[in-house]
Amino acid sequence: MTGSDEDPRVAELRTAVSRLRRELAAHPAEFTDRGIAEDELAVLAAMTIGGNPEIPRLRRSLLLIAGAIGSVSALSHGLSQVRAAVELFGDRPDRT
Repeated sequence: MTGSDEDPRVAELRTAVSRLRRELAAHPAEFTDRGIAEDELAVLAAMTIGGNPEIPRLRRSLLLIAGAIGSVSALSHGLSQVRAAVELFGDRPDRT
């Protein structure tokens, strides 16, 4: 997207989410929380369309996705990429 005013963090998130959605769709095994992961990935994808995702919601979705597919080793690389893309939106607030 040359000449675009799009935030590169949003583009990175969109790419990572899209990749993980494809990997999850192609993964043959069914597991209990697959629907949760699919739903939250859809939420993340929708947030990238507006171009200004809500950071607390990004983190919530990431936690739900990680909890849902964290034990599926075949999806760990894609999950790591989504996590890295979410982390581009800033550090966690200091809880002092």
